[in-house]
Amino acid sequence: MILETERLTLHELTDDDAPFILELLMSRGFKENIGDRGVSDLEGARGYIEKARAGYAANGFGLWRADLKAGGEPTGLAGLVRRDGLEHPDVGYAFLEAFWGQGLASEAAAASLAYGRDKLGLSTIVAITKPHNAGSIAVLKKVGMKDAGMILVPGYDEESCYFTT
Repeated sequence: MILETERLTLHELTDDDAPFILELLMSRGFKENIGDRGVSDLEGARGYIEKARAGYAANGFGLWRADLKAGGEPTGLAGLVRRDGLEHPDVGYAFLEAFWGQGLASEAAAASLAYGRDKLGLSTIVAITKPHNAGSIAVLKKVGMKDAGMILVPGYDEESCYFTT
């Protein structure tokens, strides 16, 4: 376990998470709000996990599986990532739609920011989101991030809303 919040535990991804990752990445909400990662089967999900694990090794952080403490059910991903075109680590999160509107993204994002600041000594953490993603924008504002305008990140077709600590 990497982090613990009031209702969640965050863990590094393992190969056993492939069915969950496939479900999350194939969900309508993920594709509309984050983008299609080209994952359509368990092999692709394992490749996604392999990249995440490489990030853990290279950076000491990444996107972690967020499980409910009560029952251990996986709900989504949250954590910090390095993205090409961004000078600072990026806080990210994605949850299955069944868990939207419960404050879990805010809880996980706040814990990820605190981890970056307190455990990793990061003075600046950023975030990007699609302009139409009102839920994500609300989460970022709720956890204290400031709107810093728009940014075109390499590999993205359109500008993203850019937030910073």
